[in-house]
Amino acid sequence: MAQAIHNPTLASVDEHNATSATFVVEPLHSGYGMTLGNSLRRVLLSSIAGAAITSFRVDGVTHEFTTVKGVKEDVVDIMLNLKGVRVKSASNNPVEVTLEKKGAGVVTAGDIKTTADVEVVNPEAVICTIDDPKASIKIELVVETGRGYRTIEESGDKRLHSDMIALDALFSPVMRVRYKVENTRVGQMTDLDKLLLTIDTDGTMSPKDAFEEAAAILVNQYTSLAGATRVEAAPSLGGSDDESGAELTTPIEDLNLSARTTNALINNDIRTINDLVNLSETDLRELKGFGSKALDEVKDALAELEF
Repeated sequence: MAQAIHNPTLASVDEHNATSATFVVEPLHSGYGMTLGNSLRRVLLSSIAGAAITSFRVDGVTHEFTTVKGVKEDVVDIMLNLKGVRVKSASNNPVEVTLEKKGAGVVTAGDIKTTADVEVVNPEAVICTIDDPKASIKIELVVETGRGYRTIEESGDKRLHSDMIALDALFSPVMRVRYKVENTRVGQMTDLDKLLLTIDTDGTMSPKDAFEEAAAILVNQYTSLAGATRVEAAPSLGGSDDESGAELTTPIEDLNLSARTTNALINNDIRTINDLVNLSETDLRELKGFGSKALDEVKDALAELEF
């Protein structure tokens, strides 16, 4: 009898803070914890859309290997600090924003004059320090959206203005992804996997949104390869709470089925609801002594229990 592979559930989400969360996916078919964990991790780190500063221009500066009058840091230091500014962009096109500051003091990302399309999520990030009370600085910035990492050479080729200094850009809002696989069980099934996936973002996207986008990307990729082939999936093996687990271990006799149907299930070594929901409709039809009337009876009983 062919056993369909059951679909997992997102059992719980443990939000550590606004930028970090652990997702618990269970129960998974044996070996699928590593399969899903590795594929989700790779997509999360490489393919989630985000925004970054890709080029800039400082008033009075013609190249990066120089200094700015009245500013403590040189242009190379300013470049490095700009790469640490995390931004969100609602536009698919490059957006220009400006930073202006006069007088002595620390210049931060919060001094950037944003538009309706651009938001700075870490305004406390230091860009430079003006140490002359009479000095000022003006920086023009270009914010773009993308995926993954863009080298400084690629940014240079795609500069909006040829006199701007290009930056290498990390568009991904996901900073770190860790996962581990543990054993779990449902009823008498003890060879199942539980996946714990921890996602840390930069604040431009929530961990949940990143998780769902990565899953959607994988769905699109695999669907395009599957063609017209569809594989029947067994129902989920249950939720994550104790009540759901208790229902799965309920004996078949407690379903109030007819004696004929109950005996047919027991004779085929199906003794709990868990054993029953792990079978597809095709599997049930193949059971010895199990007819269409019994199948309809079982469907009705499971529907009442919302399985």
